[in-house]
Amino acid sequence: MKLFCTQKDLETALNIVDKAISPNNTLPVLNNILLKAEGKKLYFSSTNLEIAISCSIDADVRSEGVITVPAKLITNYISLLNDEKVELNITEGLSLNITSSTSNTKIKCISADEFPLIPKIEKSKELILKVDDLVEAITETVFAASLNTSRPVLSGVYLIANENGMKLVATDSYRLAEKKVALSKKNTDELSCIIPVKTLMELGKILGKSGAKEVKINISNNQILFITGEIELISRLIEGKFPDYEKIIPKESKTEIEVSVEDLSLVLKRVSLFARENNNSVKLSATNDGKFLISSDETKVGEEKAEIIIKIKGENNKIALNSQYLLDVLTYISDDKILFLMNDKVSPAVIKPLKGDGYVYIIMPLKV
Repeated sequence: MKLFCTQKDLETALNIVDKAISPNNTLPVLNNILLKAEGKKLYFSSTNLEIAISCSIDADVRSEGVITVPAKLITNYISLLNDEKVELNITEGLSLNITSSTSNTKIKCISADEFPLIPKIEKSKELILKVDDLVEAITETVFAASLNTSRPVLSGVYLIANENGMKLVATDSYRLAEKKVALSKKNTDELSCIIPVKTLMELGKILGKSGAKEVKINISNNQILFITGEIELISRLIEGKFPDYEKIIPKESKTEIEVSVEDLSLVLKRVSLFARENNNSVKLSATNDGKFLISSDETKVGEEKAEIIIKIKGENNKIALNSQYLLDVLTYISDDKILFLMNDKVSPAVIKPLKGDGYVYIIMPLKV
């Protein structure tokens, strides 16, 4: 293998495929990135056996070839070169020579024969949507998924699509986030799957830097493939049945509050300093005179009570919630105002952006 490419293109591609490298790999070759020079392209692949990422860049290929190179070493090394043309070539003894105008280095590699085969998805169902819409949906849902793998379906994000569009849903059984997304191409099939939350977190990072406008999603029985520009990410799916979550989303509310995200966040952060000793439990009380009282119980470190001016429709109401669950959604919601909906102290609280962009977040109440 011998080729020339730019340092910038090489660094970009390495940073993309590096997302599939896990720090605790038992097989040494899984710490490596597969480089394959073919035609007028240099192809990159990496996998941790859960997800696999591939991409390519334009290159002046003088001779074709394939090798696997340590991911961390080559990614760090290329980032320290100047933006210029770089020469890559394989020497005898499974080493990769990297030559620039000011440096020459040799990296010891592992044969490509040891690299696992990247699976292919065939005869799958396809969805097409805007990259920005998918990134927003990922950002607003993944944080609500469970970190506990004892119930695998809750450590994933539920994707469901039909002729009305696509939804991403995540829950840890204490809170739930649902985001509706429009599709660029109408989908007539009803399809659903559960995607590992780590897959979507890595996908979100990649899509944010891809520069592409659209993303294609291909779903088969046990795998999912995302394609955007020259980048492909394939992942296993989680087997199992996602909870029938729609039953717990309240269909109506007795109290509707319009409140500033910034004002509510600031107060919650203050009250949380005292609520930590009490499992982050905070009391929220809304009254018809336009005041929202947020308080903590008295703990070893003290207590806090604060008021926010709000717009309110309906009756006086109160509820106790986990302050961290409420702060989480305020961090990721894109609107500057929210609707906070309550029924009573034993029903879930519902949070929606004021502009209503297809996003719903619910939090289960705590005992008062």
